[in-house]
Amino acid sequence: MNWKELFQMQQQLDQRIEEEHHLTDQDLFSKKVMALFVELGELANETRCFKFWSSKPAKEQKVILEEYVDGLHFILSLGLEKQLSFQGTGTMLDKEEDTTTQFHKVLGELHLFQQSPTSTHYEQLFYEFLRLGKTLGFEEGEIQEAYYLKNEVNHQRQDQGY
Repeated sequence: MNWKELFQMQQQLDQRIEEEHHLTDQDLFSKKVMALFVELGELANETRCFKFWSSKPAKEQKVILEEYVDGLHFILSLGLEKQLSFQGTGTMLDKEEDTTTQFHKVLGELHLFQQSPTSTHYEQLFYEFLRLGKTLGFEEGEIQEAYYLKNEVNHQRQDQGY
């Protein structure tokens, strides 16, 4: 995946939002962490992976991918906030067999990064998030394409005073 390009696109979106909403002088780290926690919850809800009491199926993959990419936006944004980047290995990682367990891993890494926003914690958060994507059945190319589309939607929302 072209991480450099995704970080640049996210930086442009973040800059636009911060300027248009008069937030350029504010530390948005804790709000972005909360936003990512919420996005992960929304993603888990769409997968229904933890709903052992229900036989209702997960949402369609398109919906789940869009929620996943919402999370990717905030992970990139958190890195930019702390001047961290992710180089990655260039390929998706092995998947975790149990989706609920993988959600727990991502949430745990997010909490650790919130407490200590180091490069090591950021990379671990990113790796576990990518493993979650693999567990959900996504390939790199479709994640990147979905990111492009959602980034465009986010710009359109700003155009419309979202």
